[in-house]
Amino acid sequence: MSDFDLDDILESEDDAPAADVPQSDSDAADGGLMFVRNDPSDTPRPPDLSGTGLGQAVQTSKKAKKEADPTRIRPTDALSSITPADVISAQPGDDIGELLRDRKIITNEQLSSAQRVQKQAPGKRITQILIEMGVDEPAVQQVIAEINRLPFERIDLDQRDSYDERLLHKLSVDFCREKLVMPLRREGSRLVVGTSNPDDVFLLDDIKRRVGVPSIKHVLVASSDILAVIELLSEAEVEEYDVDELLADVEEDDVEVVEEDVSGDADIEDAESSPVVRYVNHIIQTAMKEGASDIHIEPGDKNLKVRFRIDGVLFEMMSPPKKMHAALTSRIKIMANLDIAERRLPQDGRIRAAVMGRKLDLRVSTVPTPKGEKTVMRILDNRSISVSLNELGFGEDTLTIWKNQIAQPHGIILVTGPTGSGKTTTLYSSIRQMDLHKLNVSTVEDPVEYNLANITQIQTHERIGMTFAAALRALLRQDPDVVMVGEIRDMETANIAVQAAMTGHLVLSTLHTNDAPASLTRLINIGIEPFLIGAAVNAVLAQRLVRRICSNCAEEITVSEEIAEFLTMHGVDSNKVMLGKGCQRCRETGYSGRNGLYELLVLDDYLRDAIARNPNVTEFRRMCKERGMVTLREDGFQKVIDGKTTVEEVLRVTESTI
Repeated sequence: MSDFDLDDILESEDDAPAADVPQSDSDAADGGLMFVRNDPSDTPRPPDLSGTGLGQAVQTSKKAKKEADPTRIRPTDALSSITPADVISAQPGDDIGELLRDRKIITNEQLSSAQRVQKQAPGKRITQILIEMGVDEPAVQQVIAEINRLPFERIDLDQRDSYDERLLHKLSVDFCREKLVMPLRREGSRLVVGTSNPDDVFLLDDIKRRVGVPSIKHVLVASSDILAVIELLSEAEVEEYDVDELLADVEEDDVEVVEEDVSGDADIEDAESSPVVRYVNHIIQTAMKEGASDIHIEPGDKNLKVRFRIDGVLFEMMSPPKKMHAALTSRIKIMANLDIAERRLPQDGRIRAAVMGRKLDLRVSTVPTPKGEKTVMRILDNRSISVSLNELGFGEDTLTIWKNQIAQPHGIILVTGPTGSGKTTTLYSSIRQMDLHKLNVSTVEDPVEYNLANITQIQTHERIGMTFAAALRALLRQDPDVVMVGEIRDMETANIAVQAAMTGHLVLSTLHTNDAPASLTRLINIGIEPFLIGAAVNAVLAQRLVRRICSNCAEEITVSEEIAEFLTMHGVDSNKVMLGKGCQRCRETGYSGRNGLYELLVLDDYLRDAIARNPNVTEFRRMCKERGMVTLREDGFQKVIDGKTTVEEVLRVTESTI
């Protein structure tokens, strides 16, 4: 690069009028230069060189000499060589939305919606708005990379060499999470760094300084890939506690149940270092690793059991000393802001914590028993609801019909089943399937288990009169399109739900019944007129959860003649089925994860007329089967044929729905 004369650059400013600089007589006579400060707080500025005298002569002579030099590089030429025109044109422009639309990555409606949002949020990039709307981030980032002439890469979580774990820790996990940066690999003396922002030059300089490399190659990656790597490493590096050591500390006689005052820093520090606190943390972390949905701490006469509900079945996991019970219960109560002195009444609370880098809510319930307080913690993890309808286990035909039902403009759609059958997950996944940027979706829940974006969620409070009916009545004045009611429990709530469906709203709700046909007779028993039920209800989905065969140890076996005959009765014409033999990954159970069984009843005109005649449950179930309804057990045996679950699991959850 050529050398530039600072005088040349300063001369380009000569045309601007100079400020008057007062000088003393002696200074003017001597041709001296004086820095003048108008105000003591102002920054000193150089004197004016455009006046008469020696300064002007020197400047004029120097200027003429420079202008006469044909090899002289002018300031404008210098600036143009510093900033090439092709770099300027490579910056993302306002037409990136049109480019994404032309490549079929987004639709016209998504582009229009994002542009409207951008007008209300000046300074926010349209690509960021589109990603928040649910557009595929890698596809968007790839287009941004092309515009900025940068390489684009995906990070493969299964390949540890797709990122540099050592350098990631050198930068620190918190730094990479905050700045959305990931060191990928070394190429000679260069470090390849992936970021989600194409134009953060200062960040690259900071990384170069932190790592100590001479140069950096910048590539663009998806922020979701960066966060996935960080979460994977956080889970793998959870601090392991020595349980035997903790229990040895607790065995000492100085462990007593005391009412902790956590108002002072010293008390907090002591509590965080206590064996009881560490043991509670160990219980929660182990539950997260095992994929448990509930934690049970159950006192006995001489023992204490800690059980986890994994895939719907309770397993005994720990057996701490009985004398530890009071201290564990008190610690959990403190975490949930409950009264540790009250042991005679049930209490409910909530714990918000970050476990293994993931933010969780734990719903705490304590009840008094003759052997001490029993504590149950329900683990509420947003991961469990962040699944699409395609991953829940719907059959192909059932899934198509269900998607059509939740796309209806009005009516009631019910999901039924016992507690823990996955009703909430199905409803949340259905809502996430909707276009939340066009629809006003509101929910009434008791309690609000998961926080969803772009949805109005209301918590009921029975003590102050905020019931399901009161909240639903208020929501109908909020111009809703879709309303989800946590549960229809009484006639008042059912009446308002029917009125909402009849006046052009889509209402989603749950009922506690054994199968789909029983839900409609249940509404009649609550007190709703049969003709209103037939007119308002669109569909009913009954569901159960069965354990899925472990893919790591699944094998095909030949069944006995008796079971083969039983399978034939249920439409399974085969004497071979899949079974998990048990392995370390599935805790020797043969099962890993759960799958849904679904019984979908869609009302047609024939069934609506039948409901108006108020039939009994048995007769109505027979009608529904004749109209083509697939029962829970039939869907279960279809999953046995597909090798997803076992006969024992189907019989376990469908015993009362034959």
